[in-house]
Amino acid sequence: MKKIFTIKNIFLGILFILIDLVVYIVIGLIIMTYEDFYDKNLGPYWSLESMTLTQKLAYIGFYVWWVLNIILLIFIGYKIFQRSTIKQIHD
Repeated sequence: MKKIFTIKNIFLGILFILIDLVVYIVIGLIIMTYEDFYDKNLGPYWSLESMTLTQKLAYIGFYVWWVLNIILLIFIGYKIFQRSTIKQIHD
């Protein structure tokens, strides 16, 4: 039976968390440009029509990344649950 918490898996987990944080920081910085340069003449606050293309991509990308994180957490939880039930069956 394979172990879940090996050095390699812990390293990969920390690496994925760091990459995730970097993506959130970059998206946050792009969205902050919207805060800094918002113009009332372009449309209501936080409407897509008042954003540039880069800001729109960051805004939509934030929610896509959020959904991907939830799917990944569900997948990891499923794999851990699956391995723990298989281990219980074999014991």
